[in-house]
Amino acid sequence: MNSIAARNRHYLIGPAVLLTIAVCGLFYVKWLPYYNRAFVAASHHAIGNSILMGTADAPPAASWNAALSYAIAYGKAIWQAMVLGLLLGSAVQALIPARWILRALGKGGFGSVMTGAVMSLPGMMCTCCAAPVVAGLRACRAAPGAAIAFWLGNSLLNPATLVFIGFVLGWQWMGLRLALGLVLVLGIGYLVERTATVQEADAAQNALDQIKVDEDTGVMFVRWLKILARMTARLIPEYIVLVLLMGAARAWLFPHIGPGVDASLPWILAFAVAGALFVIPTAGEVPIIQAMLSLGMATAPAAALLLTLPPISVPSLAMLGRSFPPRILALTGVCVVLGGVVAGVIAMTVGL
Repeated sequence: MNSIAARNRHYLIGPAVLLTIAVCGLFYVKWLPYYNRAFVAASHHAIGNSILMGTADAPPAASWNAALSYAIAYGKAIWQAMVLGLLLGSAVQALIPARWILRALGKGGFGSVMTGAVMSLPGMMCTCCAAPVVAGLRACRAAPGAAIAFWLGNSLLNPATLVFIGFVLGWQWMGLRLALGLVLVLGIGYLVERTATVQEADAAQNALDQIKVDEDTGVMFVRWLKILARMTARLIPEYIVLVLLMGAARAWLFPHIGPGVDASLPWILAFAVAGALFVIPTAGEVPIIQAMLSLGMATAPAAALLLTLPPISVPSLAMLGRSFPPRILALTGVCVVLGGVVAGVIAMTVGL
């Protein structure tokens, strides 16, 4: 009887703590700030300066100062969301039964992919801040396609960012992002699910029958702290190093911004690849594209950035290197770049 009561307490206390962290954290870090920023976007048709180059006409030359200044600006923008992501990613593994995750996201197929995409909508996180949560879901044996859909959906389907895009860039840009974002999130998730082998689907995961339910509440919270410390120690150092490198490489990834960047396929492809490599905070693509368009750059390469800047980056791919096989991450990256190219071609064709 005591064992049953302890198990029942686990099923109640753990999920309640996770839900409280998620709701309170997202309200403070995401929902309330974005609600207020929506009014700024509506009245000023802008949400700030480009984090890529500030008020300058081009990114700074590659240097230690360029790396450090970008890392500081980026860190100020995302640190709260990163802390929340680590808390949620570790809590998912420790505070709720793994079988719950398996039932919701572990069966594979398009249904799990759709569930992952829907679950991503309240998060509104950038690709790097969502990565710890995705790692937590994968540790609980969420299917690869469902986890990928959750990861990509956080940024590509972010409702607040869609509103910012509409007010700042125009509602036709929002329509393009929403339509192709849905295709990428659901399409890549389903493609990953269809092409994943049994070994890849279960790579680096504990067998479900080996996952022990912590019937003692104290043990459960100790396990949570251990997982949190382990995730932080593993993810944050490499993340900081890669963000510094991206900050220094801005001038190489975006060597020219202006009228010379025209609506041609080479420029569309170049900016699609650069966007997929670079790292930005949530909605950072909006002021970046606004600044580039004001400098005379064509809309086609800007449309490519609209689809490739938010969902993935070198740091976020590295953070998930242990959660997915390299082939799945490579497939995701290639599909995101192709999505950016398609967005650029559509913009070139319809004269966006």
